Amino acid sequence: MEADLSGFNIDAPRWDQCTFLGRVKHFFNVTDPRTVLVPEWELDWAKVMVEKSRMGTVPPGTRVEQLLYAKKLYDSAFHPDTGDKMNVIGRMSFQVPGGMIITGFMLQFYRTIPAVIFWQWVNQSFNALVNYTNRNAASPTSVRQMAVSYISATTAAVATAVGMNTLTKRAPPLVGRWVPFAAVAAANCVNIPMMRQQELIQGICVKDRNHNEIGHSRRAAAIGITQVVISRITMAAPGMILLPVVMERLEKLRCMKRIRVLHAPLQVLLSGCFLIFMVPVACGLFPQTCELPVSYLEPELQDTIKAKYGEPVPYVYFNKGL
Repeated sequence: MEADLSGFNIDAPRWDQCTFLGRVKHFFNVTDPRTVLVPEWELDWAKVMVEKSRMGTVPPGTRVEQLLYAKKLYDSAFHPDTGDKMNVIGRMSFQVPGGMIITGFMLQFYRTIPAVIFWQWVNQSFNALVNYTNRNAASPTSVRQMAVSYISATTAAVATAVGMNTLTKRAPPLVGRWVPFAAVAAANCVNIPMMRQQELIQGICVKDRNHNEIGHSRRAAAIGITQVVISRITMAAPGMILLPVVMERLEKLRCMKRIRVLHAPLQVLLSGCFLIFMVPVACGLFPQTCELPVSYLEPELQDTIKAKYGEPVPYVYFNKGL
């Protein structure tokens, strides 16, 4: 029996995005690492199905399950603002396979300066690509800004890691294992604001409840970028804080001392276990579409809103990006 799709809205969220649990379920779906293996032709099919559903021209016999699967693939592989297909490494669905490898090796090879510099450089290269891929397309980023962001974040990460490595040489071994997390946190505080500095300079687009553009707000941009920084640090924190404790104890076992060659693969695997849960949890910490009281906006933008609507507008809305 053919399903009735007349009232189906493919852009309506399957889970309540006003609740933390609803957002986590949504991002578990979108960041599913299995979608990285989906072939290009299937992603193109998903885009066509989503676009046809929006226009109300879905082929006869199409089931709701097919449309939901198409939307899952579309959200995982296509930019929400432009609709362009994103590069594989920059997709949030690649955070688990990409992040687990880099995190595992950062935590394993933290003792020597060359290893610290190399893996921090690899991590910041990965982060820069992710930040660029998931940028707010309404605020274009120049090549020069991307280069400055990349160099600044890499410098901050390497300087933090090398500096703390030097300071913690006489500290307990566990303290030295936490140095990579400190470097990652410091770099995120530099990389994301630098990569999205145009939003801080020109403001981010804010809209009313009917999705009508009102103007651009620098304060909204600052709030959105701060939330993204917190989410990224939260994403890395459990694995990079708890995993060193686990490895510190495991490496004291007699059997682990015999198989040192497996320490790095084990850390990679355990990092993946943390990231499978932490990627959707961190992405779901804050709503993707932020609600901001008008009183928080710049005075001139508040005046513009009053003049345009002639009545009190309590909130504006903006997309903070990932």
